[in-house]
Amino acid sequence: MCFKNLPIEFDQQGNATLLKDVPNPYDYNTTTLDGEQDKLKELLARNGFIKNVDFDPVTRVAGALAFHSVVDLENRKVLSANSMATLFRGYEIILKGRDPRDAAYISSRACGVCGGVHATVSALAMEMALGITPPPLGVVVRNLLLSIEYLYDHPLHLFLLAGPDYSEQMVTLTNPDLFQKAQKTPAKFEEMHGYSTIGEIMHDLNPLTGKLYVEALHMTRVAREAYVLIGGKYPHPQSVVPGGVAVTIDISVMNEMYERIQQFFDYSKKVVGIWDDVFDFFLESNPEYEKCGYRPATMMDCGVWDRPDVYDASYKNMTEWGNARWATPGVLVDGKLVTTDLQRINAGYEEFVEHSYYEKWNGHRFSEDPAGIPLGPNHPWNKETIPKPGKQSWRDRYSWDVSCTWDRMPMEAGAYARLYLTAKAQELPESKFLRSTGHSLQIDIPKSTLPGGTFEWKIPKMWNTFERNRARAYAIPYSAMVCMENWMMAMELLRQGETKISTSFEIPKKGTQMGVGLWGAGRGFLSHHLVIDDGVIGNYQISTPSTLNAAPRTPWGEPGPYEEAVMNTPILEEFNSSEDYKGIDILRSIRSFDPCMPCTTHIMMDGTDKMVTREVTTCACGVE
Repeated sequence: MCFKNLPIEFDQQGNATLLKDVPNPYDYNTTTLDGEQDKLKELLARNGFIKNVDFDPVTRVAGALAFHSVVDLENRKVLSANSMATLFRGYEIILKGRDPRDAAYISSRACGVCGGVHATVSALAMEMALGITPPPLGVVVRNLLLSIEYLYDHPLHLFLLAGPDYSEQMVTLTNPDLFQKAQKTPAKFEEMHGYSTIGEIMHDLNPLTGKLYVEALHMTRVAREAYVLIGGKYPHPQSVVPGGVAVTIDISVMNEMYERIQQFFDYSKKVVGIWDDVFDFFLESNPEYEKCGYRPATMMDCGVWDRPDVYDASYKNMTEWGNARWATPGVLVDGKLVTTDLQRINAGYEEFVEHSYYEKWNGHRFSEDPAGIPLGPNHPWNKETIPKPGKQSWRDRYSWDVSCTWDRMPMEAGAYARLYLTAKAQELPESKFLRSTGHSLQIDIPKSTLPGGTFEWKIPKMWNTFERNRARAYAIPYSAMVCMENWMMAMELLRQGETKISTSFEIPKKGTQMGVGLWGAGRGFLSHHLVIDDGVIGNYQISTPSTLNAAPRTPWGEPGPYEEAVMNTPILEEFNSSEDYKGIDILRSIRSFDPCMPCTTHIMMDGTDKMVTREVTTCACGVE
């Protein structure tokens, strides 16, 4: 049984139908948040204060997330949390009525860091809608561009965004006793990174001045140089188009690319060793850190990196070409694999706006997908974006993000979901460098300056802040070796004279065509749902990783992933008074998701009228 909550059942042949004798199959119960807010109000009053807080966005960036928590400092726990996307962007409205060929160029502007993935997923949606199959070299080159984009994104997160939370500067400020211990604790993986103690690693994680911080900046430049060799420019490439890519490549360019790719062989080994050492140190120093950012391993991913001999862009064959990807698509519920079928992943995805600044829509244009699987009115192909600005209320609407669910359950997204699902599913086709064991993902990294070897990311027993970031470290060698495998395939195609890199197409002037691009950003799950009516875009819906992660409450009251993770986070920071409290444990938990938006975290503290404000530096995408 694929769905437990949606009213859809499958027969033995895999044909889907709505459950019989259910009068309104897609109806759902809504839960008021009044009781929770009344209880908090009473609690705050009993402890001596109630304070209305105006949460201002971070104005230096294009897009923002605010995060409100009520914290009990005496008992060291979080009482309530609200994740708020504070900016409306409206790409879905901008794209409506335009020529479908504009979609890749406009949608890539959704993010200044990872615009290439938006261009690609838009091209995938167009290919499905119009029946376009790219040539093998076009598919392989897109895989190369994606891998290189990840090789930029992962070091950026680990060392420039999340990394400073584990630096000497931050740890001495929030947990000085822990840093003293770090100075005396030997590093287990010194042969991989060269540091003899955890304290030395923390020192070089210091922002701006630390060697690891500066080195990561350099490696992001190496990745960008590799990208533009064939992608032409970044962050908004013009070269990714429906049907393949609009570039010309030769063996000389490929050799220049290899010079940059191979630099990530040694760097991958170093990064894995550093973060295994740092996170093991935290978890061994205080087992309570296991609870930071905890939530069940309930997540989804579309998979990425298509096989050129399997991908045909069709919805009919989507399950086959999806499972042939170098990263397996799928859904996990509490660590258990539910499905790897892209059709079912698509059919089970819905978005709700009860706690968002949007009007509910009344339409239900598409009752089923092209394979005959029933679709509800909250599926993106049926969704309409109708902004409804209003007063912020924790009881009602408080975010420009929407509540995203699969089978009516909030889902987490991340680069780590890519590793988790690929390791768990054992659907990974034969690979020169990768193996899926059911409990781990094994990655063979060639010899460079450092010896070659097999690195193994193991599915953790508990899903939390530290394991999100640890998996992100292993995502670097994962991406590097997929990149290397596709580089080898591209070289072979060029040697064989297969230089065709795109397929031409025409836009039908009449009729309706549907397509969906299911892909992945550096931060995980990414989808673009497209409807073409009489030659122009009739509907376009974008869902990013942070759309899932930053989601507000569901209509029935379940918190979104950020909210749930923060509410499960204990306060382990050392402080003498509320004035000294920095909120580092909450900030680490939020940053472990790598929020793709500028984010300011506000923390209201039980027993005081203090408001702690901390800027969470991230990129600028992820909300509608």
